[in-house]
Amino acid sequence: MELACHFGQGPIRMGDVAAAQAIPPRFLEVILGQLKQGGFVESRRGASGGYELKRSPGDLTVGEVIRFIEGPIGPVICLTGQDHDQCPLHGQCVFLPMWEKARKAVEEVYDSTTFAGLVEEARVRQGAHAPSYAI
Repeated sequence: MELACHFGQGPIRMGDVAAAQAIPPRFLEVILGQLKQGGFVESRRGASGGYELKRSPGDLTVGEVIRFIEGPIGPVICLTGQDHDQCPLHGQCVFLPMWEKARKAVEEVYDSTTFAGLVEEARVRQGAHAPSYAI
């Protein structure tokens, strides 16, 4: 999110991202490494180095990033294609149609949400909050 907020402004230092998003630096280092491996971000070394998105925030969806980091999206493991045959109710589960609807709904939200949209939402929220100095 922080990289999307600074898109086109050059790299942002990992420490600045960690502070702005309240993420422990060690954890953020792992996340940024994964995102770099996935081709979502690039890094630059040196005094003016840091991390930046490789693609426009308008072209990058939350769903793409979640699938890369966490794998298939699903409320239960039997929908993600992993170990579904280990369930004793496989093929007979009355809940499966409901879980499938939930998966599709979540996927639609994630896949229709771009980081540019989130940046805009953050700007609207920041502008909507004006401090009150009334006593």
